[in-house]
Amino acid sequence: MKIGFFGAGKVGFTLGKYFRMHGVEVIGYYSHSIQSANEAARFTQSQAFNSAEDLLAASDVLFFTLPDGAIRDFYEKLPSEQIQNKIFCHCSGALTAEDAFPGIEQYGAVGFSVHPLFAVSDKYHAYEELTDVFFALEGSKEKIVLMEAWLKALGLKVKVIEPGVKVKYHCAAALASNYVIALLALSQRLLAECGFSPAEAEEALTPLFAGNAQHIAADGMVQALTGPVERGDLGTIQKHLDCLPPDRAQLYGLLAQELLMTAQAKNPTRDYSSIKTFLQSFDRKGRFK
Repeated sequence: MKIGFFGAGKVGFTLGKYFRMHGVEVIGYYSHSIQSANEAARFTQSQAFNSAEDLLAASDVLFFTLPDGAIRDFYEKLPSEQIQNKIFCHCSGALTAEDAFPGIEQYGAVGFSVHPLFAVSDKYHAYEELTDVFFALEGSKEKIVLMEAWLKALGLKVKVIEPGVKVKYHCAAALASNYVIALLALSQRLLAECGFSPAEAEEALTPLFAGNAQHIAADGMVQALTGPVERGDLGTIQKHLDCLPPDRAQLYGLLAQELLMTAQAKNPTRDYSSIKTFLQSFDRKGRFK
């Protein structure tokens, strides 16, 4: 199959290079910025195209590596007669294939969402990490088994999901990626109240976070869990809540309830009933009933 990319950003660079390194024929890139298309083409030893129509004509499979809000509009501006028998894929975490490519089957084509559960931060090196990344696949049911098999044959980990859970899937990804930074930022502010400068706080938190992430990767989330919830230390939990303003205490209490389920999985014979009762008494305003 000949693969083309609409969009020459980080995801387009990464997938194009990975495909190329695994024997897939990458035809090239079209981008509103010809400089970006040229750069991606050099990186993947392919071509830069001056028009979307030319790339469409030259490709069997088109990956739309564009911002979420631009994918459908770009698709709807393509000549319908050129869509026939093509395979369209987008890489949005939140959009379904139908959201991005409405009515694509009427053109004898198929559409998929192929989303890497991965934060692509470096367009020149991220392709080296893709074999460890899960790809969520959703789209045209008549061809999804073939698309799944093709992706797996390239050494990728693939999980087929239903369109109706796509937003929940993306929410899970955001919590594990973006929202972890929100918790670290809150930790940084609390340390600042203890006399740390912002730079000192970030430096102090980095090995704590990195060490925990490495433990999770090596041993799994259940075994990596430590801290007052896991120990059943209600007194420390109460002190933590007392030192926080009500809105942040509410956040702490909700997260503690999630941690409690993991703690019970790690220590099934430990009695967590007092913590569970205490946390259930916490209301939506961060107060106790």
